[in-house]
Amino acid sequence: MQQWHHARMRKNNDPRDWADTLPSQFGPYESLPPGAEPQEPPFGTHPAAAASPASPATPQALGADEWPWHRWIREGLRGTMLRAPAPWPVGPGPLQTLVLVLLPALLLLAVDRWGIDAPVTFDVRAWLAPWWTTLVLAWLAWWAMAPRQDLPSRSLAAWLVLTAWSPWLPTALLYGLMGWMARAPGVWASEAMTWLSWGLYVGLLLWVVAALVRSTAALAASRGRAAVFALGLLAVLAAATWWFPDRPWAPDRDSLAQSTDGDLAAPPALALRPEVFEDQQTLWQAQADALLPERPGVTDLYALVFAPYADEEVFRRESTMVARLMAERFDAQGRVLHLLNHAHTSATHAWATPANLRRAVKLLAERMDREHDVLFVYLTSHGAKDHALAATLAPLQIESLTPRDVREALDEAGIRHRVIAVSACYSGGWVEPLATPTTLVMTAADADHTSYGCGTRSELTFFGRAVFHEQLRQTHSFAEAFERAVPVIARRELDAGKDDGFSNPQIRVGPEIAPTLQALQERLAGI
Repeated sequence: MQQWHHARMRKNNDPRDWADTLPSQFGPYESLPPGAEPQEPPFGTHPAAAASPASPATPQALGADEWPWHRWIREGLRGTMLRAPAPWPVGPGPLQTLVLVLLPALLLLAVDRWGIDAPVTFDVRAWLAPWWTTLVLAWLAWWAMAPRQDLPSRSLAAWLVLTAWSPWLPTALLYGLMGWMARAPGVWASEAMTWLSWGLYVGLLLWVVAALVRSTAALAASRGRAAVFALGLLAVLAAATWWFPDRPWAPDRDSLAQSTDGDLAAPPALALRPEVFEDQQTLWQAQADALLPERPGVTDLYALVFAPYADEEVFRRESTMVARLMAERFDAQGRVLHLLNHAHTSATHAWATPANLRRAVKLLAERMDREHDVLFVYLTSHGAKDHALAATLAPLQIESLTPRDVREALDEAGIRHRVIAVSACYSGGWVEPLATPTTLVMTAADADHTSYGCGTRSELTFFGRAVFHEQLRQTHSFAEAFERAVPVIARRELDAGKDDGFSNPQIRVGPEIAPTLQALQERLAGI
């Protein structure tokens, strides 16, 4: 059954719990003569019809008594509560079967769509491929029911409808749980909530399997055949999960994001007026004057946020978010320099060029305690396989930034304690060049894989959103925020259909920086 394929079912109820259909569900026997044995009517026969032997039950005679659509849904949902369906007079017709099987699948498709907080595309192949499980399970169900002569006509169609609805509620809850975890990962970040989420996940999976098995066991000729069906169900689900892991909904490829007119969104162009260059010169003096000095006896954090790629808004948004986070949550107000390339910010932000980065590091080093304070550096842009960060500001030509540029600037300034985050593809290539005993380096990917979330429609990159926008708002520990964010990033990349492998974010913590970061955490926790 396709609608629960992606729920990853792995366990089964004990076959001993499958109760046989009780004779009492067909009516009371109070009117029997003393000593008489109750005679159970056939499964599909109404008690009234059984009492009138002159009109034998046939599909033709009972055609007018076919259940209405809502009755099939109600009986299917009885299976959700692990109850056997009531006997039906005649199974659903072709149109009823088609609609009543597709309807719950489409409703689950809508719930699954809610779980992806991004513009999406619909993969028809990924949705249709798992439907082969329905054919296999239908054959198993037919085999399980075949020896029974008392079942009404169209029993296989009835099974299809009943088992389309019996697991619907737990499957919808399961999709909703996964969507909630994807949309609000901060809620599930603690260890207790992680255990709770796994408990709910496994419990819902067991409920799905139990509902399917119970609905089939009620119709099977024997417990043995019901048990064979249950084992076949588990095998089919395991195979479907292994062979068809793709989900029908996938976020749009950010690299192929298009504007509403169908063309790639054109980046704004910088107007080269004399005032622009004058503003840039004035900015440096204003920023130098506004930069606060270090406080004796206090472990301060100074920050340099660097976003050199002007052609996509995501880097402007992300760098602004990180700069504000450092100022507000890490007590760095007046100690943050934000270098940004964008056509609309030349009067408010110094340009993000390699030369300006060196100037900024030198300026920060003059204000901070280079032996005891912490310098946080955030770099966000497109990355290349040679590990250089792309830089644009048309029509100006801006040099790309390399790990060597950053390392030389920091070493020349004599800044001891460094926390450096690089949000870019292939950014793992920055770890080794920047690593020192007093440096924490974290990257959005390893040296061989792309990261995700840099595109014209992206609000934030996956790395920036998970580590900084979400996790660092709950802790002052960079290492802890990184550790919590990695599984969140993995889940979102899976949902997005990333096909070149997990980005595999990297972190390296120098052995001598821990005491300084601990002192910073303790001070911030007391504010």
